Amino acid sequence: MRWELAMVASCVLIVAGRSLASDRPAILLHGNAAQVKIDLAGGSIVDFRFNGEHLNPLGWNAAPQGHTAPRAMGHFLCLDRWGAATEAEQRHGMPYHGEATQVTWKINQEPRRDQEMVTATMTAQLPLAGLKVKRTIQLADGEAVCIVKEQITNQNKLGRIYNIVQHPSLGTPFLDETTIVDSNAGLGFMQGQPLPSEAHPAVQWPYARNRQGEQVDMRYMVDTEDPSVVAYTIDEPYGWTTAATPKHGLLIGYLWKTSDYPWFDAWRAVQDGKPFARGLEFGTTGWHVPFPQLVNQHKILDTTIYEYLDADQSVTKRYVIFLFRIPESYRGVARITLTDGQLAVHERDADNERGLTMQVGNLFE
Repeated sequence: MRWELAMVASCVLIVAGRSLASDRPAILLHGNAAQVKIDLAGGSIVDFRFNGEHLNPLGWNAAPQGHTAPRAMGHFLCLDRWGAATEAEQRHGMPYHGEATQVTWKINQEPRRDQEMVTATMTAQLPLAGLKVKRTIQLADGEAVCIVKEQITNQNKLGRIYNIVQHPSLGTPFLDETTIVDSNAGLGFMQGQPLPSEAHPAVQWPYARNRQGEQVDMRYMVDTEDPSVVAYTIDEPYGWTTAATPKHGLLIGYLWKTSDYPWFDAWRAVQDGKPFARGLEFGTTGWHVPFPQLVNQHKILDTTIYEYLDADQSVTKRYVIFLFRIPESYRGVARITLTDGQLAVHERDADNERGLTMQVGNLFE
């Protein structure tokens, strides 16, 4: 196994026999099956691909050449909030989705191989929020699977509420009109529309309603993004979501404990009449509003919409990212199982299911 590390600007990484120029600080974990790259100017996971292949599902909002400031790209972290701050908080500098993408992350442990895994750790300090996040990322040597553990610590002298939402953002060329998104999500509601009530009943994944009241299948997106963001609860012990683009032969997926992240938030964006971005978001909230409204509401669909961290308290949350090669006739995912260390992705509506499996061990220990 080999790995390369870019810690300063104007560096060159050697990846799969070709050079990948970068003027942004980044860290690269390289296994025998796949590679994953984290941009340190904002902490985003910006690249996850099979070795020797160019297709990267997490290519959304890549920084232009010469742009070195922290920014949200690919899979980014929303912390200490999801959505906007209050007007007063904004006057003090609190950005949309919190500070995690607006600071430079520090490498604590460079990538090293240990028991068939390549492991690295990094941290970020969020000065306005008073939070510290430590991320440990492990890339399997022989499989395209990555385990991410994040520990959030409240460094304030007083307790506070917060939210953490993982924001995987799919971009082109992986994302197109044929991309199929699947999940085990349950009941949900549309952002910007009335909250679920007797007069405005909840929707059930994979369906939602646009602003004209018409039913929309959220598994697909072609030339319209309405509804743009729909939040769904997860009713099973583990939540999962996948995105498959059969014509490109690639599927990316995420798996997490529902106790860590009880919400799945589906974001869609169209540009010039074509798919531009899809967010496979999962986190501790499903409502895209400032904290005062979250506190007043407390729960939606009997699921909490924020968490509390006492002074000096830490909480640790985990998730898994994986890739599979798929045939051009692949129909999407019906369910995912995790049994005796084997991750299995079961195909939807297939007479002869093309089972996708990998050995992953104890992912959530």
